[in-house]
Amino acid sequence: MARLQRGVVETFPHVPDSTKPEENLWAYLRQTQRPLRIKFGIDPTGSEIHLGHSIVLRKLRQFQDAGHCAVLIIGDFTAQIGDPTGKSEVRKQLTPEEVAANVQTYLEQVKPILDFETPGRLEIRYNSEWLAKLDLRKILELLGTMTVGQMLAKEGFAERYAKETPIFLHEFLYPLMQGYDSVVVAADVELGGTDQKFNIAVGRDLQRHFRLPTVQFGLLMPILVGTDGVQKMSKSLGNYVALTESAASMYSKLEKIPDALVNQYIELLTDLPLESLPTNPRDRQKALALEVVSQYHGRDLALQTQAELAAIVTQGQTAQAGSIPEYSLGEFQFPVKLTYVLSHTKLCPSSSEARRQIQGGGVRLNSEKITDVDFTLTAPEPYVNQVLQVGKKKFLRFVP
Repeated sequence: MARLQRGVVETFPHVPDSTKPEENLWAYLRQTQRPLRIKFGIDPTGSEIHLGHSIVLRKLRQFQDAGHCAVLIIGDFTAQIGDPTGKSEVRKQLTPEEVAANVQTYLEQVKPILDFETPGRLEIRYNSEWLAKLDLRKILELLGTMTVGQMLAKEGFAERYAKETPIFLHEFLYPLMQGYDSVVVAADVELGGTDQKFNIAVGRDLQRHFRLPTVQFGLLMPILVGTDGVQKMSKSLGNYVALTESAASMYSKLEKIPDALVNQYIELLTDLPLESLPTNPRDRQKALALEVVSQYHGRDLALQTQAELAAIVTQGQTAQAGSIPEYSLGEFQFPVKLTYVLSHTKLCPSSSEARRQIQGGGVRLNSEKITDVDFTLTAPEPYVNQVLQVGKKKFLRFVP
């Protein structure tokens, strides 16, 4: 039970100290004699999943390990609407083709997290199975379960309404459709980030409306702050760690997490016991980076990466007498080829020499070897504070 409760912000309904199973998820889990259906929905609105998304996926795995069935909803239909939660304007609607392309990458990315092997532990559903078949009569029934006032209480809608920013009627359908997912799959518990409380509550209301024998609990996990230590992890902000990143890139980002965030990252992204880890923040950063990289790349490669990066840092400190020169990314017009960057910053005397160094394996970016002579920096944000290295003695750190 302690593992399931780790990192949880809120469960609802929740009556403190209640032993009534309908009022307290933890009491319900202790008393139930059957595997529960634990729902989590993810909309394939992009091609990459990052560590922020993995928090709820990891909680879903913990329920699997406790003997329950994870019901993973791939929102291939709702992705075409877009969740308006936390948005100051209408979200861009994706085409079916864009959604289909994203879906192909999602399951591969979640395989290191979820249990795909144990019978009865995973059910994968696509909500186009039922949402694409809804007729106008059923849609009107769903719309009739909520008032405009209730919808305007949803995060973001009230602010947009007050600012006279347009709210389109199709956006009101999103929480109803996500809630209807809970009806169709008969969810006992729905997981989500703290920004999903409204949507999960709608699912509870719809289960009551359709007279399901049980009504789902909501379980909310925190929103992960990004590597910048300021805003939530987001691909658009460039402060994310993707599950598909190389071991070197993942490790180097995680070992630089701000000290104030290290404990939260360890609690939410690993099973490491906080009380048994070193108190020194730097040692905790290394433990965090090693554990997370091990999850997605295996322990052997994680240890190898840790050793290689430590050696590179030592070499860089020796070569630069403890200081790595900085170079402003503002000097470039993006996108820009790495060969131009190498010659422009004088790490290489010419573009042709830059090509030779890349082809010979002598160029590393943030400790990851670059072998593509056409490698291009597409935008400045992802490369802030990354180190560009040529050979063993030439280093340069990018700054904004």
